[in-house]
Amino acid sequence: MSMSNPFFLIMLLVVVVFVMVAAVIRRYRRCPSDKILVVYGKTGGGSAKCIHGGGKFVWPIIQDYAYLSLTPISIDANLTNALSKQNIRVDVPCRFTVGISTESDSMNNAAERLLGLSANEIQELARDILFGQLRLVIATMSIEEINSDRDKFLEAISKNVEVELKKIGLRLINVNVTDIKDESGYIEALGKEAAAKAINEAKVSVAEQDKFGEIGKAEAVRDTRIRTSEANAVAVQGENTAQIEIANSNASRRQKEAEALRVAVAAEKVQQARALQEAYAAEREAELARAERERSTQQANVIVPQEVEKQRIVIEAEAEAERARVKAKGEADALFAKMEAQGKGSFEILTKQAQGYDKMVQAAGGDANKAYMLLLLDKLPELVSTQVEAVKGINIDHVTVWDNGTKGEDGKGSTANFISGLMKSVPPLGDLFDLAGMNLPQYLGSKKEAPATAEAVVEKPEE
Repeated sequence: MSMSNPFFLIMLLVVVVFVMVAAVIRRYRRCPSDKILVVYGKTGGGSAKCIHGGGKFVWPIIQDYAYLSLTPISIDANLTNALSKQNIRVDVPCRFTVGISTESDSMNNAAERLLGLSANEIQELARDILFGQLRLVIATMSIEEINSDRDKFLEAISKNVEVELKKIGLRLINVNVTDIKDESGYIEALGKEAAAKAINEAKVSVAEQDKFGEIGKAEAVRDTRIRTSEANAVAVQGENTAQIEIANSNASRRQKEAEALRVAVAAEKVQQARALQEAYAAEREAELARAERERSTQQANVIVPQEVEKQRIVIEAEAEAERARVKAKGEADALFAKMEAQGKGSFEILTKQAQGYDKMVQAAGGDANKAYMLLLLDKLPELVSTQVEAVKGINIDHVTVWDNGTKGEDGKGSTANFISGLMKSVPPLGDLFDLAGMNLPQYLGSKKEAPATAEAVVEKPEE
């Protein structure tokens, strides 16, 4: 490919520009909020340039970069045998919290003295500074000041420590001093003395307060009784005055309410009358309009449909009459056929019965009475069954009769009368034959013999 080719030159230029842009982008460094960006090398002023927040372009070859962490560092500084102003050795356990400062001068000091150190190395360096300044502060203060005035003690520590820490780019975030102890027990003695003094002062104060309390209580009871009486008197007087004012106010209020109610009722009645008058007038107009509308509606919806309905009814009536005539004719034909069939059936039944009776008389040798007897014997089971059905519903489990032996007007005893009445309650066989239009045969007994038989059955045990 020829170097003079315009397309090749353009592609080469694009590639070069792309590589340069990528290199520039890769050399731009952004600084997180919890770090300090330190650019060192040829910075145009000083040994390093510190940036907190934002970003910085780091030139290749002539510049490089590193980060300093702003994470707080906790340091235990448990100082022992420190000599106080009173030449009393004390133990001061403390915990300091330090961190790299974001001030311009302090960041440069940190970049020069702490860049490249680990967190433990920075912690050891700060601990040596803290121990020295803590001893210096304790040497300038008495035990009483250290133990009682903690604010002054902490202020002195912060003031001395801040100056020294700033030299290496650190700042004091917090200091926490726990219990201070000494070898001679001076602090403990001071505590006991203060406690005893406080207890005694408290006892005196309690006694004084008790005295003042009793006096005040008596005076308060006196004042309470006096003021209560005065207040009760004033209250009664005030209540009476208030009740009078309330009564006057209620009377005035009721009078005004009555007047207002009268005016309101009158106005309301007038307005109601006017409203009713207007409503009646409007209703009259509405009724007239509705009547006219109803008249038109009736003409359109009632008269015309009734004419149509009249024609429909006439047509349906004619059709119904025709159907009735056809149906009546069919029913008459069916009834005639039915009656004709029933007549033929009855004729056949009676003919067969007459033939049967004729054969029965012939079998009896032409004697009609004998034929009658044979027919009666054939119906006898049905008659007996009917008589049994008459007494089947009478349930007599046990009958006890006390008879004193006396006889009635007919000469019969009470037991005979009971049995006779019981037998009479059963339809006699002769009556059944009478109802059937027949005579009971002589060998079956007669109606007159049945009661005698019943009396004989009853009177037989009396003999």
